[in-house]
Amino acid sequence: MTRIAALAGHFGRDVPRALLKLETLIESARRDRIELLVLPDACLGGYISDLRRPDPDDLPPALWRDGPELDALARMAGEMTVCVGYTERDGDLRYNAAACVTGDGILGTHRKVHQPAGEFLAYAPGDRFEAFDTPVGRMGMLIDYDKTFPESARTLALDGARIVAALSAWPASVTDRAARLPQDRQSRLFDLYDAARAAENQVVLVSSNQTGMQGGMRFLGQAKIVGPGGEVLARTGTKGGLAVVDIDVEVEVERARRVLHHLAERRVDTYRGLLDEKGDIG
Repeated sequence: MTRIAALAGHFGRDVPRALLKLETLIESARRDRIELLVLPDACLGGYISDLRRPDPDDLPPALWRDGPELDALARMAGEMTVCVGYTERDGDLRYNAAACVTGDGILGTHRKVHQPAGEFLAYAPGDRFEAFDTPVGRMGMLIDYDKTFPESARTLALDGARIVAALSAWPASVTDRAARLPQDRQSRLFDLYDAARAAENQVVLVSSNQTGMQGGMRFLGQAKIVGPGGEVLARTGTKGGLAVVDIDVEVEVERARRVLHHLAERRVDTYRGLLDEKGDIG
């Protein structure tokens, strides 16, 4: 059995404060014997304050992948596997990024590929989805809008991921906001994508999210862990909290794929619209 947790929590611009908060959180998770902890997108430095027109004078601080912040988080993690979101600096470019760490260092990274609305004004896009090996099994990461696209999680599953960590700073609708978050259409879509990506790939999906406010955006929370049949195994509400479940990932994935094995039963020859210039599935 592996004890997995997904966090719903608020993180703003203050990186040192976030690290202090994460130190307390990780120590509590260690006492609870959590082996995989998935933190929200933009934990270290917060998210942009306006999705349509990001303020260039109020962008999240950009951190180096090999900088002291991720190094400190890795030391905190120790034997635990921890996924965290941050803004990554690479030369003159900034990426909405995630890293998966243990006390041994960085095990895997991801740069958000799909960019909604005006996010391209604040971040450069990533260009790949790759799975990687961890102490809790082979896994991959998605950030926010990535999980809207079935090809994202499918690419990770085809690369052997049994666990998909979906880190989000997912807000309520910016154009048609509901009076209550559970009734917001983005709340419905957030839950729908989590269940669909898990079920169609028959993997365990661990979905974290920000809560509270950042500028004009209100985040949904709704962290959850979804089994390979699309069933929600544990979840939080719209406020901060931790969704925790004990699961034998390999056993549950194999059970889901015993009769109907979605990856093996694909008809690649019929997916004409997905063919790239070389004739391969893109």
